[in-house]
Amino acid sequence: MILEVNDLRSGYATGDVLQGVSLALEGPGIVGVIGRNGMGKTTLMRTIIGLLPARHGTIRLRGEDVTRLRAEDRARSGVGYVPQGRGMFAGMSVLDNLRTGLFINDGRREAQFDLVYGYFPFLRQRAKQLAGTLSGGQQEMLALARALIGGPDLLLLDEPSDGVQPSIIDEIGDFLTNLVYAQGVAVLIVEQNVDLIRRVVDRAHVLEKGRIVATLAGETIRDGELLAEHLAI
Repeated sequence: MILEVNDLRSGYATGDVLQGVSLALEGPGIVGVIGRNGMGKTTLMRTIIGLLPARHGTIRLRGEDVTRLRAEDRARSGVGYVPQGRGMFAGMSVLDNLRTGLFINDGRREAQFDLVYGYFPFLRQRAKQLAGTLSGGQQEMLALARALIGGPDLLLLDEPSDGVQPSIIDEIGDFLTNLVYAQGVAVLIVEQNVDLIRRVVDRAHVLEKGRIVATLAGETIRDGELLAEHLAI
């Protein structure tokens, strides 16, 4: 089991946002978390990576309880994270942004420069360019590459399609599919784009008011109308 989340509660000063969430990623594959805005999806991702403390419940990575570990320690244990908005260092070069991802896995694997350049060749060509001058889609690809360069076992993605043109979303979908099958990575993705969900996700948990109220898999995950109902604002 790569990731186990059990009865998780977390939130902010105003109270708990997550109301006892449980989910698991058994191995390589792509699991989605979907739902309307304000239902707790980003809170879930921030709690799993350690940017928000868990108030109740447990988070396990490969069987190890990491509930009280700091975010940087979770990253060193093999977790890559791409936040909504990408979290780029706009005033740093593309290459320096990639280097910030090297603390994933605590140096236990060599930097995967050839791997990320293989997926995103333009990053090699623009290595000296400031990240802030890239387009939104290119910044998203840079964020994905930065999360991947340290060789994570688990990749957490929060709205990778946000602000990205449709053609780039298709490229991101291809990248994620190839990543799972070629590199054996497990992916947990929060996403609002119906087409991307249908294309890449093996199953999706529906989050509503901080609780998982349904799990979609098989034919239901390919039903665009059903997905749209769960994503409607």
